[in-house]
Amino acid sequence: MGVSLDSNSNLTSKVSAYGGLCQRAWVEIDLAALGHNVRQLKSILSPQTALMAVVKADAYGHGAVTVARTALQNGASWLGVATIPEGIELREAGIEAPILILGATHTPEQIRAIAYWRLQPTICTPQQALAFSETLTSSNLTLPVHIKLDTGMSRLGTSWQQAAEFVQLVNTLPNLQIASIYSHLATADSPDPTVMKQQQQRYEDAIAHIKSLGLPSPQLHLANSAAILSSPTLHYDMVRAGLATYGLYPAEHLQRVVELKPVMQVKARVTQVKTITAGTGVSYGYQFVADRDMRLAVVGIGYADGVPRNLSHKMKVAIRGQLVRQVGAITMDQLMLDVSDLPDLQVGEVVTVLGKDGDIEILADNWAATLGTISWEILCSFKHRLPRVAVSH
Repeated sequence: MGVSLDSNSNLTSKVSAYGGLCQRAWVEIDLAALGHNVRQLKSILSPQTALMAVVKADAYGHGAVTVARTALQNGASWLGVATIPEGIELREAGIEAPILILGATHTPEQIRAIAYWRLQPTICTPQQALAFSETLTSSNLTLPVHIKLDTGMSRLGTSWQQAAEFVQLVNTLPNLQIASIYSHLATADSPDPTVMKQQQQRYEDAIAHIKSLGLPSPQLHLANSAAILSSPTLHYDMVRAGLATYGLYPAEHLQRVVELKPVMQVKARVTQVKTITAGTGVSYGYQFVADRDMRLAVVGIGYADGVPRNLSHKMKVAIRGQLVRQVGAITMDQLMLDVSDLPDLQVGEVVTVLGKDGDIEILADNWAATLGTISWEILCSFKHRLPRVAVSH
């Protein structure tokens, strides 16, 4: 049995993994694995270090509300999102944990929404800080804000060289209270720690300068998933766990630190089985032509669901615990398989597109390596016409 996750990622009605919404294709979310991963990450942190579960992009495609609840139940105490609507979704679901907006916000409308929904913004520039203070003046509210420093990512944040001056400014502005000072690492997943150490040193130099001016010392956080697994010296007061929460390692050399379990599996059903003769073309453009008579299975999932078209002829799926190759161009809603070695395969049988079937495991890492991309992108690609179903393996 599974539990369906609706468009707001809430647990709704119980449905069988073999019926209801799941006739064509679906995404399984293993909440037991998710809880395990959070506990594993907590086990390598000091008791004083908080864990933020990063649930932006609908929790990397896993369902933000359900993931947030499960992460909080297993030791996370903060949540990270990219946008205001992502934060509002969590608040509307009744989640009360502190929520950091990792993206930039500027307009009075955004600022008022942040205050109303009790979200906490990232502040990157003096202009942004002034806009927040001015907008909040009439409300008589004090809003926790988080100072973002650019220590080498060259993305959001005030330059680390101007950190003390920036913090001084924000500290004098009414209606703003500095809750943390943080930065983001550009190369924490690299086996070569040179750049990461340089960024850490810049961050610590900035913090030391701030403290030397007698300014209050707020919460400090620097580590993403890779940095969490790299060194306890990067943990500070809080860490921000994204990919590792979902059971994947940011880099191969970090796999021995803790045991993580993939949370997402993608399943689909066989919708037709047919026999084709040698010389028959398959799918658009006849990119594949059968070199022999073969049995072909059509499966109800395609690139509109999140299976990259560039995986055409390059991927395998699992059926009955064995690997089966995909043939022909992947289409918007369907893909085809060579099932010649499964002569009794029937319509309706389950295909594991991503995940584990017996001794076979197909990981987002495998797809990423084939496509020359990263596993983060693979996880985020699965569209919401595929229902999310909570399972316990």
